[in-house]
Amino acid sequence: MSRYDDIIHLPHHVSTKHPPMSMHNRAAQFAPFAALTGYDDAVAETARTTEEKPELDEQKQKELDAKLRYLTEQISEQPQIRIKYFIPDTRKNGGSLKEVKGKISKISLSGRHLILCSGNRISFADLLDLVIDDPETVIQDQM
Repeated sequence: MSRYDDIIHLPHHVSTKHPPMSMHNRAAQFAPFAALTGYDDAVAETARTTEEKPELDEQKQKELDAKLRYLTEQISEQPQIRIKYFIPDTRKNGGSLKEVKGKISKISLSGRHLILCSGNRISFADLLDLVIDDPETVIQDQM
């Protein structure tokens, strides 16, 4: 005879006072407990990597200036451009590189930024490369 032979075949008790608990509520009893609120977020933020902002040499800076001057003259035609730029990270040092393609809507010389038709606003200080896609308006790369 085993230890539980006297109770193994008894009917399962069902309470008459308390309604049965849903499977969802029952499972919630066994959910993991986070003793340190925000700890997982802090670990994820620490693990997230950023890139250093590339520094442009004097020649590349002159090329960008020439392209911006040209775009200022051609702004009414809304030329199609491709821009590579740096987005500074708001939480840590560094940031990320992004490339966007679109038509240019406005160049604000006083605010020192470009505005694309899509609404993207890109600061001159964050520009890394600018390519004008219009085949008729190729900037002389010899500048």
